[in-house]
Amino acid sequence: MKKIIAVFISAMLFVLPMTNAFAQGSPEPIKEKAHNLASELVSKYGVSGVQYAIMDHGNIVLSDSVGVKNKATNEPITKDTMFGIGSISKMYVSAATMMLVDAHKVDIDQPLTTYIQDFKMADERYKKITPRMLLNHSSGLYGAHLKNSMLFNDNDTENHDELLLRLQSETLKSNPGEYSVYTNDGFQLLEILVERVSGLSYTDFLATHINTPLGLKSTKTPLGQFDRQKLSKTYFPGIEGALPVENANIIGTGGLYSTAEEVAMFSEVLTGNRPDILSAQSAKSMQSHEYRKGIWVPEETNSFNYGLGWDAVQLAPFSDYGITALSKGGDTVLYHSTLITLPEHHISMAVLSSGGSSILDSIFASNVLFEVLKDKGIIKDIIPDKTFEPPVKVEMTSDLLSYSGLYGSVGTTINVEIKNGEFDLPALEGFVPAQKYVYTGDGQFKSSDGSVVVSFDKQKNGKTYIKANLYLNFPGLGQMVMVTYEYQKLDANPLNPAVKKAWENRNGKNYYALDEKISSIFYLAPSFITKKISVDHDGYASGTKIVDENKAVNAVEIPVMSGRDAFDLNFYTKDGSEYLTIDGQSYIREDAVKPILGGKSVYTIPSNGQATWFKIDKRSANKTMTVDFPTSGGLAVYDENGAVVDFSTASNHNSVVLPKGGLIVLGGNAGDVFKINLN
Repeated sequence: MKKIIAVFISAMLFVLPMTNAFAQGSPEPIKEKAHNLASELVSKYGVSGVQYAIMDHGNIVLSDSVGVKNKATNEPITKDTMFGIGSISKMYVSAATMMLVDAHKVDIDQPLTTYIQDFKMADERYKKITPRMLLNHSSGLYGAHLKNSMLFNDNDTENHDELLLRLQSETLKSNPGEYSVYTNDGFQLLEILVERVSGLSYTDFLATHINTPLGLKSTKTPLGQFDRQKLSKTYFPGIEGALPVENANIIGTGGLYSTAEEVAMFSEVLTGNRPDILSAQSAKSMQSHEYRKGIWVPEETNSFNYGLGWDAVQLAPFSDYGITALSKGGDTVLYHSTLITLPEHHISMAVLSSGGSSILDSIFASNVLFEVLKDKGIIKDIIPDKTFEPPVKVEMTSDLLSYSGLYGSVGTTINVEIKNGEFDLPALEGFVPAQKYVYTGDGQFKSSDGSVVVSFDKQKNGKTYIKANLYLNFPGLGQMVMVTYEYQKLDANPLNPAVKKAWENRNGKNYYALDEKISSIFYLAPSFITKKISVDHDGYASGTKIVDENKAVNAVEIPVMSGRDAFDLNFYTKDGSEYLTIDGQSYIREDAVKPILGGKSVYTIPSNGQATWFKIDKRSANKTMTVDFPTSGGLAVYDENGAVVDFSTASNHNSVVLPKGGLIVLGGNAGDVFKINLN
């Protein structure tokens, strides 16, 4: 969650927002720039509504929105419309931790077990983890436990309540402090730390020590009491109408709701301008260049350079102007956000959206802030976006051929074959398509348009990485730069015949989640609830290193982003069916899934509460299935490509035409009865 501690209310008037849609003094070019960019988000990038606010020296000087709160009614977004702020929530729990430091109740360089005594793992290195390592993403934790975390109209606390228990049987992927890679679980542990040290629930701590002194009325957790009608509606392709309320129940990691004005107001705490809440010294320490304490990409011009909580403590391209910019982005499944603050100039901007992505919000905010800086005379001109030319291939030196081989990232392994100064890579960062890279000299290979430079980097840990320097262009919005390690070179992992045969038998097989509540938003995203096993040669499967017939473990240690959310694969057989467990969550193999029965049938959720999957074979395809079930139950239907056809929790439908080759899942509480009629 968010910040914590406080002192009280003396400077409260200093940060009260102005109530007009536009505060006096915001020049027309800035208003126009913001409105035009926000309109681009709505018209071209899948955003239904975007809200934004700029704070300048403690005053809201611009507050506006584009799009609608509700498509059905065209109800406009107002300054009081609330959005999920996703991982900006991490800044609140980071500040809360530092507030406890101010109160001499926490030392972030002491072992975490000092404050959470029942924190244990099946890896003795856990004793070396400190709160600082949680704050700067260097703890060595695998990444994220997301089971039953993102739910519709359901603020179940299972994920929070069971995290320590789940970690007890798990190991670390690296030595604590060795390198920083984005880690959600660290901020869940900080939430628990704040609760243990303060004696308050995190929701109460936030309300008492952040909301009250700042005068925040709309910054809430899923466990808080507030009018859910104030939330901007969310939408998903293929689902008619607005979705139910999204609850991100990993609150310290990404669970807060707020408004753009209130997030901008909160930035005053993060920049040391509210010493009654957080000391200036602690705010400054959060801006330290923590990323350089471990293995990191060499370049300084980047969108990622971690501080304590912050994604970036010298965000590009502000760094090109010699301006320090701090940033934090946030994404849930349905909401997206960014906060950028310029501490030396006492200016901050928050952007919140329904639909889109935090990357788009960040580019929007950056370009508006440059207009602000120009208007103030802080910068003379705005540097144009970089342009690129198609690469000119040159002869490659033979020593680079040694970089050919097997490479891995979380979830995948690839073969890199460098031949005639060229090699292929899959899509990068979700924005750069799969393509061929050609050698242009100085150890660099470039994409077809020249905007991506790829090279090989051997780090001080002895590992070799594929490094990508990417300039991403978004028409109508702008450009951003990322420098990341994308893949790590792997050694061959020879398997004996029995082990090899066991894994070859799993190649291409799908496994379906059994433990996810039917209220889970992830039923809209089958990639989370379905795991397809890809067995690669040299002893790797879906990015993991095969250990024996039934186990494979995380194979990579990649800083920045591509090594995040690692996992192990563990298989077992029960009653003749094979199951997979990942992060304590069970999946059933596709071979064990039976066809749905024709006519009328009754199904009861078993005593273990697990979901049940059915195949749609040719006998049931194109027929209409109608299901009566209790309010605690529900169903989802997918086509043969895995796309959701209907999800009752979101659509409120109980009748659907079954697609050929698709799947059905029924879920609910133990004992829930489903009456199925297939016509």
